[in-house]
Amino acid sequence: MKRLFCVFLVLVVIVSSMFATGTKETAANDGTDTITALLPPITNNFLSRIDEVEAAFHEAYPDLYLEIEAASWDDRIEKLDTMINAGTPPDIAFLGSEYVAKYVDMGVAVDISDYLTDDMVNDFQAAPLNYLRSGDGLYGLPAYMEIHGLGANKEYLEKLGVDYKSIQTSGWTFEEFLDVVASGKGITGANSTSEYGLIWATSGSTTRNYIDIFGKNAGLPSEFDENLKYTLTSNKFLEVLKSVEALMDNGAFMNASAGERWNMFLAGKTVFTGKGLANFENSAKINNEKIASGNGDQVADSVPVDYVVMPVPTMNDADPAYYCVVDGYLAFRGKNAPTQEHVQNIAKAIYFLASGENAAQINAELFAINITSSAEEAASKYPYERDADNLAANMYLMANVAPARPDIPAELSAEATKLMDTVIIPKFQALLAREVSAEEMFEEVRKEAIKRFGEDGCVLD
Repeated sequence: MKRLFCVFLVLVVIVSSMFATGTKETAANDGTDTITALLPPITNNFLSRIDEVEAAFHEAYPDLYLEIEAASWDDRIEKLDTMINAGTPPDIAFLGSEYVAKYVDMGVAVDISDYLTDDMVNDFQAAPLNYLRSGDGLYGLPAYMEIHGLGANKEYLEKLGVDYKSIQTSGWTFEEFLDVVASGKGITGANSTSEYGLIWATSGSTTRNYIDIFGKNAGLPSEFDENLKYTLTSNKFLEVLKSVEALMDNGAFMNASAGERWNMFLAGKTVFTGKGLANFENSAKINNEKIASGNGDQVADSVPVDYVVMPVPTMNDADPAYYCVVDGYLAFRGKNAPTQEHVQNIAKAIYFLASGENAAQINAELFAINITSSAEEAASKYPYERDADNLAANMYLMANVAPARPDIPAELSAEATKLMDTVIIPKFQALLAREVSAEEMFEEVRKEAIKRFGEDGCVLD
């Protein structure tokens, strides 16, 4: 009986240890391995296709399994950080490239550059791929490159006599833009009258969008210059802040939440909306179809609107450097370092998600341009109709996108993010509320930046 009891205890220990390792790396006697992924609703239809994606991955790699856990856009970061703090993050998480430095600095992001074949890497366009780099490491693969610009009401532009087709492929200055915004208030269309020239979302998670998007086109393509000096202490940043005051002074600017500004755009209440995304064209088209059907499913108080992609204007005589969002699949590790075999399998799963048919279908739903050759080859299976002028505008924006800066040390990027969150964003909200002036905000930002980076570490022109 004692021997049987000892055998039983040994079996309990073995089984317990098997479960303690979790399913992330089964690599048991059958040689299988499971890769876990925390993914948000990348498109409206993506989460409904989870089973299909998992099955397709297993078909491509019969010894591997992909387990996808769904997260909302709002709670995905909090959920990921909770898992990281517990030492059990997913192998893969879907994040914006701005998070690379944070997780590299924390030591939980995994460099997969040695686990990707040349064919995998060469499948991607260099510009978006570089956004997932930090130093010499590559910590994931991009799902898409989305340019943030302006959206405009086509009918209003035509009534104002704006040569928008030329602007779509050659850009314009802030002074030109401000004139149109000012004259756009009160213009009347067939079904609506505008109340504003521009409605911009600068609340909640979108607070820093104006700074990021307009700043890059103001001669500040990055928070650090080529000498790794912090750039938001430059007088060019003061001009960005003054541009906000100029918009508020002309009475045609409204600050709103993201949902509010889009609904007001569809209601014909503004000439421009921002930020503008490629898939907004499709959203407007779908809403127009709902209006035409007469079934009442359209956005409340909306009217037919043709969406026009417009570039963000330049300032300070700067060359265009359009702001882009590169979201992608990043690799993570837990308390225990994964085996090389498991990292190899994570790399396979990341490439599978970011390329080929999966990427082509996602980009079609987002109206995004494919950034891999394999997705472009598969694109014929997922056709979508884009306005030719809007497509030309997106191609122009992509050709002039602000370059990635993988040379910026992770600790510098992390410190800049802290400065943005604790100083710049609160002061920017105060600027919008007219509680501080552009000059007062700029001086406070400069003072705090010097504390963090030193005078030699800041651009002081």
